[in-house]
Amino acid sequence: MLTTRFTELVPCRFPVQLAAMGGVGTANLAGAVTEAGGLGMVPSGGSPTAVERMLEELRERTSGPFGVNFLLPFLHLEGVEIAAESARLVEFFYGPPSSALVERVHAAGALAGWQVGSAEEARAAVGAGCDLIIAQGVEAGGHVRGKAGLLPLLDQVLTAVDVPVVAAGGIGAGRAVAAALAAGADAVRVGTRFVAARESGAHPDYVDALIRAEADDTVLTEAFSRDWPDAPHRVLRSSVEALESGEEDVVAVRDEGGREIPVERGSSEPPSRNMRGEIAAMALYAGESVGSVERVQPAAEIVRELVDEAEALLARGPA
Repeated sequence: MLTTRFTELVPCRFPVQLAAMGGVGTANLAGAVTEAGGLGMVPSGGSPTAVERMLEELRERTSGPFGVNFLLPFLHLEGVEIAAESARLVEFFYGPPSSALVERVHAAGALAGWQVGSAEEARAAVGAGCDLIIAQGVEAGGHVRGKAGLLPLLDQVLTAVDVPVVAAGGIGAGRAVAAALAAGADAVRVGTRFVAARESGAHPDYVDALIRAEADDTVLTEAFSRDWPDAPHRVLRSSVEALESGEEDVVAVRDEGGREIPVERGSSEPPSRNMRGEIAAMALYAGESVGSVERVQPAAEIVRELVDEAEALLARGPA
């Protein structure tokens, strides 16, 4: 029932894509989502070496399709080429679509995708040669490109392009999956719900904050922009309040193989398991779907819940 242009293109069993989630996305999480029938995604990390290391770990966990996400403000071309040689999908975000990047991806045999926040950007991405589009509504957690809600944006993007379109933003339950697919999306992209997956790299305090939160506990802000200026992002309101109430410049430290690296107050980096410090004052990214995060679960269980509920609702048809 949930066969779409997305599941045929990837291919995968279910039209569910994991958001890459830099800082807390792991190879273990991406592999679990792929093994459960969706499309696992990993962030590109800070260097080509980080990409290569992540992909090696991911290949140990799954033989299925997966993807890599690149943020244009932090792009490294060598990493793109490394990713395209292994991944089924290489996608880009937060910058104007580039045909040169798409050509690099295609030359290595991968699909190219672009996450957009407007119909105009979607048309530009297709013009650059992208194989699929991710339409991100303003409800999304993390960095947000556009200003429109998901359903109005999805309508505009579907009218503007003829490639598969993935709906992103505020999707954390099967009912939202069904609504997006019924509205014409070829797949959904889920992030916040998977931050609380057992395989996630998120700090336990971050996960606990998500479990306690509801949709109206999130806010679109630029508070965590110290290393990424002029880039709006949706976080838990409590993290902004904690950020503003503190005084120390260093909010936490990250342990990398016994080496401690300071994290400055207002950094865009979310808290991962290898951090200690003032976790509540870090970027606790969360979409408006956060009310669907009720407990820590295996990623495969989350995929199954999303799919089962969506299938049941779509089979039932209009009330």
